Amino acid sequence: MSYFYVVVLFIILPMSVLAEELDKCGNNAEAKALVKLIKEDEGQRRTSLRCNQLLTDVAEAKAKAMSERGLVSHNLEGSPNLRLRNANYKLPSYYGVNFNSNQVEAIAGGYSTAVDVWDAFKKSEKHRAHLLGEIEFYKEQDEIGAAFIEKWKSPHVEYWVVYLTKGYRKNQTKSDKITEIPNKNLFILEVEKK
Repeated sequence: MSYFYVVVLFIILPMSVLAEELDKCGNNAEAKALVKLIKEDEGQRRTSLRCNQLLTDVAEAKAKAMSERGLVSHNLEGSPNLRLRNANYKLPSYYGVNFNSNQVEAIAGGYSTAVDVWDAFKKSEKHRAHLLGEIEFYKEQDEIGAAFIEKWKSPHVEYWVVYLTKGYRKNQTKSDKITEIPNKNLFILEVEKK
């Protein structure tokens, strides 16, 4: 094997692995761009974020449900935490189980690009704290998936869903540093299209 071939392999292989990993992050180019913005933001407090295909699939189903109803709401067909549990995603046992429990979901409607919705998320204290891991509870969350749906005959046209949560590990317990479990069920971002 020639030296040139080996060098090309070492360059191309990591790029293909990175592209495959990014594919798990979002259902399309805009959703992937949003995840990239979240991961690479200078304010990101997490050391790593893994893409999870199941989170992306659930985010896409949620974005479609919002677009079909013309609503931007956390509690469509149950709480965000319940939505993940119903999809067989194992949340830590200390995550909420009530009808309005949300430690995992960020949603928005009416933002045309990943940059626009990311700017809006960052201006919202609760969304920024979640997506950048600004408090200890969120900082330990290490898996992400996102979706973006456009539906022209729907009130908001664009619908965004991000799931960012703690991946399951056996015998998982809450860190001693966590003194509160936030619930962001009422925090949504909407821009109605004219």
